Amino acid sequence: MQRQAVQSTSGPVMVLAGAGSGKTRVITYRIAYLIGEEQVAPHEILALTFTNKAASEMRQRVDQLLEGGSSRGLWIGTFHSIFARLLRQYIHLIGYEENFSIYDSDDSKSLIRQVMKELDIPPDAIPVNTVQGIISRAKNSFVLPDQFHAEASDYNAQKAAKIYERYSVRLKENNALDFDDLLLKPLEVFRVQPAVLEQLQNYFRYILIDEYQDTNRAQYLVAKALASHHRNIFVVGDDAQSIYSWRGADITNILNFRDDYPEAAVFKLVENYRSTQTILEAANGIIKRNRKQIEKELVSMQEKGEPITLLESFNEKREAEKVGEEIRRLQREKGLDYRDFAVFYRTNAQSRVLEDLFRMDRIPYRIFGSVSFYKRKEIKDAVAYLRFISNDQDTESLLRIINFPPRKIGEVSIGKLRDHALRNGTTVYEAILGAGQAGFPARLCNALGGFIAVIEQLRDVALEGSVYDVLSSLYELTGITSLLQAENTPESMSRYENLQELLSMARDFSDHNEDANGLNDFLNGISLATDYEDAEEHDNYVSLMTVHSAKGLEFPVVFITGLEERLFPLAYYESEELEEERRLFYVAVTRAQRKVFLSWAKSRYHYGQPQVTLKSMFIDEVDHALMVTEGGRAVSLQPEEGRTGGGYRFGGSAPLRETFSKGAVQKDAPRDPDGLRPGSRVHHPMFGPGIVLSVQGKGGDRKAKIRFRNAGEKTLMVQYANLVVEK
Repeated sequence: MQRQAVQSTSGPVMVLAGAGSGKTRVITYRIAYLIGEEQVAPHEILALTFTNKAASEMRQRVDQLLEGGSSRGLWIGTFHSIFARLLRQYIHLIGYEENFSIYDSDDSKSLIRQVMKELDIPPDAIPVNTVQGIISRAKNSFVLPDQFHAEASDYNAQKAAKIYERYSVRLKENNALDFDDLLLKPLEVFRVQPAVLEQLQNYFRYILIDEYQDTNRAQYLVAKALASHHRNIFVVGDDAQSIYSWRGADITNILNFRDDYPEAAVFKLVENYRSTQTILEAANGIIKRNRKQIEKELVSMQEKGEPITLLESFNEKREAEKVGEEIRRLQREKGLDYRDFAVFYRTNAQSRVLEDLFRMDRIPYRIFGSVSFYKRKEIKDAVAYLRFISNDQDTESLLRIINFPPRKIGEVSIGKLRDHALRNGTTVYEAILGAGQAGFPARLCNALGGFIAVIEQLRDVALEGSVYDVLSSLYELTGITSLLQAENTPESMSRYENLQELLSMARDFSDHNEDANGLNDFLNGISLATDYEDAEEHDNYVSLMTVHSAKGLEFPVVFITGLEERLFPLAYYESEELEEERRLFYVAVTRAQRKVFLSWAKSRYHYGQPQVTLKSMFIDEVDHALMVTEGGRAVSLQPEEGRTGGGYRFGGSAPLRETFSKGAVQKDAPRDPDGLRPGSRVHHPMFGPGIVLSVQGKGGDRKAKIRFRNAGEKTLMVQYANLVVEK
């Protein structure tokens, strides 16, 4: 089946690649086949991935397969990096300059805060993170400011619409794009300049997309536009592993692929080379309960394997202890290393208890998903200097570095400089250059003069020197490394080492990219770097991570902890949300090669209070014949009352959704005139979606007790709550 997919080179192709079925192998062989056998020029192939790591590995494997041939000219990279590269060539057509800056999440938040201040919207009216999320989701869905404003209905959306409009204007004034713009702006270029789209359609004869189930609306539209001429689009993915709707992924892109391409050839890769048959039987039984899916059933190329073990604990501390005990036992009995184990959880907060226990028991571990190298303050400060040298319209970078290191330029003075720039229609840096002629105080002008001297000297270096030369000069001119050494604290020395690592990176880049576009290409690489940083192969520790972080990885032994209602699954209001939670559980199970442990605790601290928990419905959905208790006994099951579609209970309480039907929600209560009654689904501007448990009182004294998905139970005065009731 892999061979057939590789050799089907004419027209659209969809490869449904189940977990562990050789997805990367198929893509790399297809690229090599196109170049080596079909004589396709590498530059006519566009391969889009979601991580730089995947792109790098694919390129290396293609070069190995070509055996003396070359993939030079092949367009392979992440959506963001490829589109950034294209925009450097074409963005001038929509009013930007080619040296635009790329704002990361922190830069974006900073600009949003400024916009909110300009619009007199206090941060307590709507959190900055909320605004950023709303704008990001709008862009990923290809909803532009005008359309968003027209469709804004609730309080948050209306406020965000005003911010979105002004934010877009400010980005353009700064000659900057945020990450989402890298997907959005190509579509704008295509709309304004159809000739560019036609040129690219002819240029890229073959388009390949990895992890197609994770594409959002904007990515889908760009890919569809580019492929519309030759129609040689090759997508690889697995709808059962679509787990990123919260960041814009649209599962319908893969589910409806044949609606766009009725002539498409479809290949299902179901032979799994990773997991035992027991693990795959469990996974198949889990995912078949989802309604929105393309049916397939994984088959193992391995042995039957050990049964799944169920761990049941009285609280989360004992759960962590049991995980540690099982790791020690398997090390003793099976000779496994720490690196053979991974512990998954649904939310980051769950790691604390595991970390405490592992430290106490001297079990080495690593948390995946912590702050990445490029998000550390000292690195962001140094990079902001480089960005401003490249693009002096970048006000965000300017504001970050103007007092780094400290120059005693106060916020009031900066505000006056910004006002002066706004009045005169100049950039802030132009206002700084002309501060003396504009009558600003001598003390401020002297401080600004020192800053100007550093910037202009670095610009001179950048004209002739390498990125390494620029960064070395930055350290020398600002003295930031010397200051950190002089401080001589563990924190300052750690920051010093980080800056030295950045210098090493610049040296490596300069030595191996002589023909590259210097500073801009270096900055592109930093802006587009992923958060995930691989461990060295010789490291030996237990991996702790959320299930989302685990996608794409594999381990001999996997523990899935916190399998309780309202924790995993975290969502229980909408069927679509529940189906994604089930896909997430499926992903967790299929990371395991040899052994899976499912674990839940009967009580757990929540918002500082111990609470009795309910065993996850997902445990019930695993075939009981595939499981044993921690003592090796068969799991005793009885049919569960009230569970639709069958199911079993392992003891303990019924799932949360059943508590609603057994008295927590008064289903037969009379309907109120505004539709608010027990059982109603509502949305609150701060707490988000929830379900009404009870309504008391009349008129202005009415109160509603509501269980919110993320905020727990709240009792609110109805007249002040701004609730939106779902009809």
